[in-house]
Amino acid sequence: MTRVDFYILAVADAAGRVRFACRLTEKAFRTGHRIYLHSASRQQAEQLDKQLWTFRPGSFIPHRCDHARGDVPVVIGCDSEPESETDLLINLADETPSFFSRFQRVAEIINQDPELRERGRQRYRFYQERGYSLTHHNID
Repeated sequence: MTRVDFYILAVADAAGRVRFACRLTEKAFRTGHRIYLHSASRQQAEQLDKQLWTFRPGSFIPHRCDHARGDVPVVIGCDSEPESETDLLINLADETPSFFSRFQRVAEIINQDPELRERGRQRYRFYQERGYSLTHHNID
């Protein structure tokens, strides 16, 4: 069964959320995972694409956007299910993706924005009502 981790950030800005998604992606990539970053919009997908190259000096995370081709360990998308096999879904969208259960793990990244926190609570209840294993991590 899919394991769901909620990462609760101490910051309220959207950029901090994207930076944390990049850090989490790098950590998962370094341990051999294949990752799908599910963004809320094309704009956020483009921001993730740029940040994966620049969020940390010396960082290199091979990735592509879902409309591009190629076998890489990290794919960024926003409005479709990934075509390749991945084992970690990092969800930055407002809703729970319909395809979340095909992943071994789901990471939900929540910041201190009141609207985002409420949507995160709704997703938490969604997973909880369906019996998924839930863990939360407070990130300073």
